[in-house]
Amino acid sequence: MVLLDTSIWIEYLKKSRKYFFQVKELLETGQVLANQCVFGELLRGVRNTKELKIVMEFWKSLAKVSEEDLWIEAGSFSYEKKLYSKGVGIIDLVILLSARRAKAKLWTLDSNLDKLLKKGERYEFK
Repeated sequence: MVLLDTSIWIEYLKKSRKYFFQVKELLETGQVLANQCVFGELLRGVRNTKELKIVMEFWKSLAKVSEEDLWIEAGSFSYEKKLYSKGVGIIDLVILLSARRAKAKLWTLDSNLDKLLKKGERYEFK
């Protein structure tokens, strides 16, 4: 399974040639997980009713990551690793820990988030 970061979803929704077909394949084969903060970020950027409908259809149809106490876990993780002083935001940590909790790969274009990934956690783009 793969958790797509907001950055990848944006590229997919823009139909970016570099990412569109790979994401489409993952979606068609049921390999994409959703989490609330990624979709919250996507919804924040919608510009019209059509875009809202598209994002909400994906949200409703995708498997979800269990998010109980995830924000608390992210805050604790940030404290333990001293990430606040390194400019790592809580949303990035929620996304990272969502993928870890689901034992899923994470696909992101965010360099700060990418730096936090351990070996084997990164989705390798074909």
